[in-house]
Amino acid sequence: MLIEQPPLLYRMLFPETVWRIHAREHAVYLTFDDGPIPEVTPWVLDTLDEHGVKATFFLVGENVERHPELFDQIKSRGHSYGNHTMSHMRGARVTTKTYLHNVFRADELIHSNLFRPPHGLMRWGQSHVLRERFDIIMYDLVTRDYDRDLHPEVVLNNVKRFARNGSIIVFHDSIKAERNLRFALPRAIEWLKQQGYELLPIPMR
Repeated sequence: MLIEQPPLLYRMLFPETVWRIHAREHAVYLTFDDGPIPEVTPWVLDTLDEHGVKATFFLVGENVERHPELFDQIKSRGHSYGNHTMSHMRGARVTTKTYLHNVFRADELIHSNLFRPPHGLMRWGQSHVLRERFDIIMYDLVTRDYDRDLHPEVVLNNVKRFARNGSIIVFHDSIKAERNLRFALPRAIEWLKQQGYELLPIPMR
């Protein structure tokens, strides 16, 4: 549970970030990290279209640079999107100067007020600077679709177990997550709708 749903103490370390949205409303927010890539992102977009759902994509700048047509598709299909650094950099492992340079390089390509740190990790000083430019979006539920040791049914059950009003739910449009994602995503969407949740994108400014 420490991974699937971050504990209160960890959330309190970064009170200026967004972990959950409008908890009183019966809605959840699907998000996808690490794309866009041609092997997975088009399938995610088609799946979302099939279910009439809009989501939020946190994009790695290097992938946007390699696949600008996929970024255009994300935008043209009505999804919101945010910055996930230029090279999927972990803030806790580098200096603040290096990290900020990486984030702002990605911003030159992505142009969004939304930002999510890879792995949900960054230094307090990095967060302090970035919140002046971005809405820092964390998460309320990590599906763990990236874990190849997990059976896809476990990934789906993580959604069923931990989703709640206002949950920001993390999937990944990545090669590592592909097997679990292809099983869990459509079933998770169907289950969430059956529970009466509205599935919304995170608003951009």
